[in-house]
Amino acid sequence: MNYPERFSNLPEYAFPRLRALLDHHQPGGDIVHMTIGEPKHDFPPWVTDVIMENAAGFQGYPPNEGSPELRAAIADWVNRRYGVSMGADTNVMALNGTREGLYNAAMALCPEQKNGQQPIILCPNPFYQVYMVASISVGAQPYFVSATAATDHLPDYTSLPEEVMNRTAVAYICSPANPQGAVASRDYWAELIQLAEKYDFRIFADECYSEIYRDTAPVGALTVAQELGADPERVTLFNSLSKRSNLAGLRSGLIAGGPETIKQVKLLRSYAGAPLPAPLQAAAAKVWADEVHVQENRALYQEKYAIADEVFAGVQGYMPPEAGFFLWLPVENGEETALKLWQETGVRVLPGAYLSQGDPGQNPGEQFIRVAMVAPKTEMKRGLITLRDCIYS
Repeated sequence: MNYPERFSNLPEYAFPRLRALLDHHQPGGDIVHMTIGEPKHDFPPWVTDVIMENAAGFQGYPPNEGSPELRAAIADWVNRRYGVSMGADTNVMALNGTREGLYNAAMALCPEQKNGQQPIILCPNPFYQVYMVASISVGAQPYFVSATAATDHLPDYTSLPEEVMNRTAVAYICSPANPQGAVASRDYWAELIQLAEKYDFRIFADECYSEIYRDTAPVGALTVAQELGADPERVTLFNSLSKRSNLAGLRSGLIAGGPETIKQVKLLRSYAGAPLPAPLQAAAAKVWADEVHVQENRALYQEKYAIADEVFAGVQGYMPPEAGFFLWLPVENGEETALKLWQETGVRVLPGAYLSQGDPGQNPGEQFIRVAMVAPKTEMKRGLITLRDCIYS
């Protein structure tokens, strides 16, 4: 049996790698899970009521691009959050989680060539793994740009050579960044958008952590694109209810952008999409329309930021995250540290190298661990103190 060569060099996904590293060792204490970014705060209690009220919808095929009510709720939310007017029929579409959209947008929008050459898709490094596999799937070259302390933990695409920019068709950017929690400023977005206008490439703005922040709501790419008068097809936004509303299992995401962009994505999705069941679409519409639970959720994370800042006060290299719910902690070796923590304490974290590309000594995540602050506060604080005492004392 033959298999496609294009996927033959894919590394093992982060969490199977972690299981292979840890699971044949016994934990050294009560297990504290701090690896996966799966929110544990309560979602709005009325969500299940809405699903039950619309349960008859499980009997029929759901609207592929989202019900009119869901698309209207998404368009309204984008307008409220980013100050950008979006047509429910022309500028937005519902997704079955944003990973689907981040993948299929490349399938629908990345050309086979850019200036007569193999296209490049720019990816931050560390990165969300779907960026890489989407690039490979469309025959593009994933081009990894390190996001380190030297670049404020965001990729500096403006420093890339002319030959790279001339081949660039798409640039993925995650703000707030996973895993570092860095936020793209208005100036950062403006420079990137102007670069995209100059070299004619698309920006895929992954803003899934945008509603979890310390003080000030992160500025959105669509907002800055509108202020600059950029091509309306230049920026495509992705967001979801997974982090905003603690509803990772609802699988409600959104894509928003120019009318031609959405038209092309809709066309592909009509052939290959997996729409959200109708009762879940009804619930998602109500959740996108509500901000009270989002404010309550954000307040809980702000308390967690304070706990982390207290626990790691004085730890050299500790970087208080601006947003999101991860800590990106410096260590000598991420794999060795993760194994040490597991064997000595039972705290389970993710080596930073599993989220990055690069040979040993060149991988920007190699000397970090990612710690998810998603557990209840008491458990999270216990895990952080245990971690600190094990690796920083």
